[in-house]
Amino acid sequence: MDRGNPGGDSNRPPPPMAFPPEASAPPVHMGYPGPPQANVGTPVHNVIGTNAGVWTTGLFGCFNDLSNCLITCFCPCITFGQDAEIIDRGRTSCACAGALCCLIFIFFDCSFWYTCTYRTKLRGLYSILGDQCGDCCVHFWREPCALCQEYRELKNRGFDPSIGNFITQYVLCPRWVANEERRTRLVGIVVPPSVPGGMIR
Repeated sequence: MDRGNPGGDSNRPPPPMAFPPEASAPPVHMGYPGPPQANVGTPVHNVIGTNAGVWTTGLFGCFNDLSNCLITCFCPCITFGQDAEIIDRGRTSCACAGALCCLIFIFFDCSFWYTCTYRTKLRGLYSILGDQCGDCCVHFWREPCALCQEYRELKNRGFDPSIGNFITQYVLCPRWVANEERRTRLVGIVVPPSVPGGMIR
């Protein structure tokens, strides 16, 4: 390189210009927030008036929902079936879970072994503090109170275990599907119709 020649070599490209970091566009992969997404198919973790890690109502708040309290008092299998269908997100029907609970109670008198597993699942969904031993003890000593508390927890988290199992266009609409439709209406999301056979050019 000729330092005496101010023009320099005419056939050499100019050096690349360095831009300061603030002038460059932010990369997409750096964790910048995108458009808001709605969690329609998943349980709601951040509902107004609820705290993560704790139950929204106490174990002995059964009279907060008197109709559910009476149903659970006389036939706890119904409340358990309603809770189980929502907790399992429709993979277990209300009728199957309730019937199995009833059969275990009739033949083995230990339905708490089965029902306490759904309390553990519910705690896992909402990061509620506790352990499996505590869940088992609560269902052994206070099973109706525990079922009512789990029912109220689902209601306070945006579900309604009492709706569902109605006939729409001659098809039985399961409880989970009815809750998903209700939550979709509340969020205001318009789901595009599915095209049979995929896209056609």
